Amino acid sequence: MKCALIGNPGVGKSLIFNQLTGLGVEVSNYPGTTVELQRGNTCYQREIIEVIDLPGVYSLDGASDEEVLVRRFLEQQGADVIVAVLNVTRLERNLYLLLQAAEYGLPMVVVLNMIDEAAKQGFTVDTAALRDLLGVEVLLTSALQGKNIDRIIPAALSAARPATLEVPYDHHIEAAVRSLDKMQGTDRFASLQALEGIGDDAELLETAKTIAEEIESRHRMTISQIIAANRHNFARQIADSITVRQKEPAPSFDLDTVLTRVIPGIPLLLGVLLAMLLTVFIVGGWLEGFIVTLFEVYAVEPFTALDLPGIVEAVGIAILLALQAGLGIAFPYVFLFYIFISVLEDSGYMTRAAFLADKAMHRLGMHGGAIIPVTLAFGCNVPAVMSVRTLRSRRERMIAAFLVTMVPCSARTVIIAGIVASFIGLAAAFSIYAIVFVLIVLTGLLLSRITPGERFGMIMEMAPLRRPDPELVLKKSWMRLSEFLFIAMPLLLVGSVFLGLFEFFGVMDVFEAFIEPVTEGLLGLPGYAATALIFGILRKEMAFETLAVLAGTADLGAVLTALQLYIFAIVTVLFVPCLSTITVLHREVGSRVTLAVTVYTVALGLAVGAVINFAFA
Repeated sequence: MKCALIGNPGVGKSLIFNQLTGLGVEVSNYPGTTVELQRGNTCYQREIIEVIDLPGVYSLDGASDEEVLVRRFLEQQGADVIVAVLNVTRLERNLYLLLQAAEYGLPMVVVLNMIDEAAKQGFTVDTAALRDLLGVEVLLTSALQGKNIDRIIPAALSAARPATLEVPYDHHIEAAVRSLDKMQGTDRFASLQALEGIGDDAELLETAKTIAEEIESRHRMTISQIIAANRHNFARQIADSITVRQKEPAPSFDLDTVLTRVIPGIPLLLGVLLAMLLTVFIVGGWLEGFIVTLFEVYAVEPFTALDLPGIVEAVGIAILLALQAGLGIAFPYVFLFYIFISVLEDSGYMTRAAFLADKAMHRLGMHGGAIIPVTLAFGCNVPAVMSVRTLRSRRERMIAAFLVTMVPCSARTVIIAGIVASFIGLAAAFSIYAIVFVLIVLTGLLLSRITPGERFGMIMEMAPLRRPDPELVLKKSWMRLSEFLFIAMPLLLVGSVFLGLFEFFGVMDVFEAFIEPVTEGLLGLPGYAATALIFGILRKEMAFETLAVLAGTADLGAVLTALQLYIFAIVTVLFVPCLSTITVLHREVGSRVTLAVTVYTVALGLAVGAVINFAFA
């Protein structure tokens, strides 16, 4: 049996999903789309029920990827039962989506969530009245407290049925529906969709178009606007009739007056993001060093001491280095990042941050929500790329994917600090950051003009501010981390094995001989610098380490000029992202965008390096 959760963003739907399914969650793209669905199983009375978490949407009549997906899912009857999750404190807006979903005629159960928030605001909902109106089972829950969550599956199994309520549309719409029913032999829902221009029956659509044009000329509104207005009005009437006000809420200080104003909202936002970034960077850096050292002492060194055959040792070392790189990123950076992001989400501050950052992000072709992945890319590009899925449209996700891979992560900072700051000076190190930031802005401005896809306004519900539950934060963070471990890590291992084999069979030597004229002529660098760049694909700081090994000394200033060191550093920083980032990028936005990012960053790095070489050589 399949049970799908549908609701507005921020209604607690995903939290209910996590409580129903536990940790056994599968994330996959819905067929024919780039939008992900979460699927999990739960067991009730020895029966396995598959639970599907549909993307949060405000309506089913929009053109965004998520709205199209949910619409298609309902049309194809992708689930046996629909569980409509509503925020009880925002009933009117939530009921609008419910009225739309009910018209598909699927068995459903209604869950009124956040009853704890309703109690704080001094009102209750007459569930019996709503049950009589809709003709379906209605449950009151508090996902944050885990209240009545255990009643959802039993209700879905035993009490789910199609809603009997019909929206009373304008009399012209109702007359048109009846006419289409008689002429074409359709049902009410198919006639309504045909009036809005939706459907595959050409004859029905042509007849409906003629009727719709007449109605639109009378109302001076489109059919879609008339139908939407009718639904909104009916949703408001229902909300008013079932809301029972017990007492007026006590006046309290509204923290949003501080958090959503330019001053002090933006300084506070910058402070929160900076504190998060520094914590991820400092704690993550310490943990990464600990994990890397642990692997060196207890895995890499004992393995090399075995004196195995050459190819076995090469593949083994490649696998160990991949594990070292993956785990050195996963727990120090990805897990810490997800803990912070879960705290921001569950506290309700994420929506305030997106609201404040919207204007600046909009210039780069994105909306305010992009501030989180862009900022956290300073710690590590991997979790930043994984977080672009929170952006609503594919257009925004493509732009964000390009930009976050260009942000100097902690590994690139090692290159900047270890090569430029150490051997040239701090001013030169900061100049690399300045160049990269200018290139990010220019790239964003360019992509905002050429990236295909419709631009959507940002509609984001201000979730109530609350104290996050530590247990739920850790659970959510681990679920997201497991996705990296089980998807990105295998790809990283495969890629590392190929790099190890290339090195063993001398492919790297052939490449170095082939590329040396280019590196010397274009960048003014010795041939072995190209090999260091290639190893930097596995881990960015490995470019620094490999360069020192190939140069025969850690005192790079003794064998390379200041200009060569500067060029190598900036090319490494702009060059193709690390293998972990590439694998996650492929997972999030597909092979074409990943290839485009790879080609663009390689070309950009070489172009900037060449310009600096010819300008200052």
